[in-house]
Amino acid sequence: MREIKIVADTSCDLFTLSSVDFSTAPMKILTDHREFIDDTNLDVDAMVDYLYEYKGKSKSSCPNTNDWLQAFGNADDIFCVTITSGLSGSYNSACTAKQIYEAENEGKRVFVLDSLSAGPEITLLLEKLEECVTCGMSYENICKEITAYRKKTGLLFMLKSLKNFANNGRVSPLVAKLVGIAGICIVGKASEQGTLEPIHKCRGEIRSLEALVKELENEGFRSGKISIGHCQNETAATRLKELILVKFKDAKIEIHPFRGLCSFYAEKGGVLVGFEKM
Repeated sequence: MREIKIVADTSCDLFTLSSVDFSTAPMKILTDHREFIDDTNLDVDAMVDYLYEYKGKSKSSCPNTNDWLQAFGNADDIFCVTITSGLSGSYNSACTAKQIYEAENEGKRVFVLDSLSAGPEITLLLEKLEECVTCGMSYENICKEITAYRKKTGLLFMLKSLKNFANNGRVSPLVAKLVGIAGICIVGKASEQGTLEPIHKCRGEIRSLEALVKELENEGFRSGKISIGHCQNETAATRLKELILVKFKDAKIEIHPFRGLCSFYAEKGGVLVGFEKM
């Protein structure tokens, strides 16, 4: 019987799956003075608090090829999901690891999926993979199923700060300065190209959460699974869940705190929403 494994980088916010062998390749958060490795030993709240006060440059670093090879282990069939290639080199690194692994292990297979997203949407993809594996689907059919499923999921976000995005050159410093002033939040989505696309500038958290619910409907959500991740803002995540259930009574919603990588980009108060489309 072939050994099956699911692997992701730590933008997925998970370290275990209940019924399938699972490993992560760690992302890193770097400043001029400190390095934070996004693994089970990371004190996420301490990192977030440090970065909130930190005035210098900071950036993220994706897993290297050896990180991915270590995560692959010795499995026969590997299903690997990465953060969007639009924001990170993680996908390219995983593809290089796939080539090496398959060349050195005849008959073993690695499927690498570019999520074109991050955080809660990747959580949904991994849960779908777990479902496919436990149902006994073939390798080929799992590859087809997860590729099709990715087109039926989406990601929305509410951010109260863009400082770290500006530090990484993802947005202009001028735009970053506007966010957070007078309670301005950015509401947006992951684009089809895997980049972050701002949609609304909202004054105040409540208006931002209401805008997220409207965008869920606009993006095609009617019922199904929703995964809400947050950075030190469980109150907003819970309030968003309540608002969603008023509009969509059949939604199946889970809430979780971010790990390191998503906390770095979402920053204090940020909320990301992964969801299934009809």
